[in-house]
Amino acid sequence: MAFRIALTGLAAAAADLSVTADNIANTNTTGFKGSRTEFADIVQGAGRAVGTNTIGSGVQLAAITQQFDQGNIFFTGNPLDLAIGGQGFFRVNDAGSTSYTRAGGFQTDRDGFVVNSLNQRLTGFG
Repeated sequence: MAFRIALTGLAAAAADLSVTADNIANTNTTGFKGSRTEFADIVQGAGRAVGTNTIGSGVQLAAITQQFDQGNIFFTGNPLDLAIGGQGFFRVNDAGSTSYTRAGGFQTDRDGFVVNSLNQRLTGFG
């Protein structure tokens, strides 16, 4: 049983390392928001009274959550590069499908629409 508990710890550490590696690899990506891992204790023995001292049976990955903290805002020289101060998202449209992004690198397409690098059109709020 102790070996299985140790394996849950190794799996959790591997998940945490993977999320950290993704954060490092994407740190300079426009609009990137880092993630963090959240863990939970594995407790067996359902039916035991709440609040009693029970020994856990390992750890499990509970969630990977994105952190939407305000990042640094830099002047780029492109008049269509936009930034959001505080909370919020840019609303973009891709062939009728609405998406939201914090990446504010925009330019105009050949038809004069303001688009991002994925050619999604920036939309306004009516």
